[in-house]
Amino acid sequence: MNSRSDPDLLPPLLLAAARGASDLQATNVLALDVGDVLGITDWFVVASASNVRQVRRIAEQIEEAVKASGGQGPLRIEGLEDATWILLDFGLFVVHVFYEETRSFYDIERLWSDVPKIRFDENGIPAS
Repeated sequence: MNSRSDPDLLPPLLLAAARGASDLQATNVLALDVGDVLGITDWFVVASASNVRQVRRIAEQIEEAVKASGGQGPLRIEGLEDATWILLDFGLFVVHVFYEETRSFYDIERLWSDVPKIRFDENGIPAS
């Protein structure tokens, strides 16, 4: 594990995003350290929801949580129309909020299986 993947050294705004997702019962919240293999961002935060309405609400809550922690709003948002996969680009990290079936279909964890992962518990706290 490199120092960036140490749960104690995660960026505060990324932690705020994970807590925001967890506040609305997002499931399977994790951070993928993609910085060494992807030049456009350092982290992916991935979360799931059981219906598209909840996907939208989780995305809204994440944006609110990041702003409440002193961050700016996302640079761009994609996927609000059908809300099966909403992407919030905060620059340093990109949040992917998936409808459970869509996440299963794209299997993002398998696509990025070679990067360090940090899982979050139901309270948005990095799990050891």
